[in-house]
Amino acid sequence: MSIDTVYTHPLLEGIEAALDKIRPYLETDGGNVKVLEITDDMVLRLELLGACSSCSMSAMTMKAGVEEAIKKDFPEIIRVEAVNLTPHDHPNGMLPGTMI
Repeated sequence: MSIDTVYTHPLLEGIEAALDKIRPYLETDGGNVKVLEITDDMVLRLELLGACSSCSMSAMTMKAGVEEAIKKDFPEIIRVEAVNLTPHDHPNGMLPGTMI
């Protein structure tokens, strides 16, 4: 299967709008998120930016925040995955209050 780049995907504008609803919360802790691609099988691949890329809570943020916001507005997206997710028990993972 080929990957439909985000530059041409018809859902991109709406997905960015959905992410804009949660970006202020991510930015509060020094993080953000970037859309990398939407695959033909409707998987949204994201990159966690800033503090989110090394935060030990990033998995929870992805599941309870980012994925929920996307799937609420776009039920056709079957999965949201971050290409650089830090596991909660990773030795280099940091908690939000310790990152600054």
